[in-house]
Amino acid sequence: MTSLFAIGGTLALVAISSAIGQAFATGKAVESMARQPEIAGDLRTTLILALAMMEALTLFTFVMAILMWTKI
Repeated sequence: MTSLFAIGGTLALVAISSAIGQAFATGKAVESMARQPEIAGDLRTTLILALAMMEALTLFTFVMAILMWTKI
């Protein structure tokens, strides 16, 4: 039972930290686009790639938690 709480806590921690990181990156990208509108296209592409990488790490953690849960 304790391991289920550990898995749940890990998922919560990863989800919260990923959301904070994505919000920080998006806020800085929007701020940069407001300062220099001519780089908006390149910055948007870079932002989407960075957000995809952050989300992939979150999904990998979710998969690892499911695998750990099924082993219990």
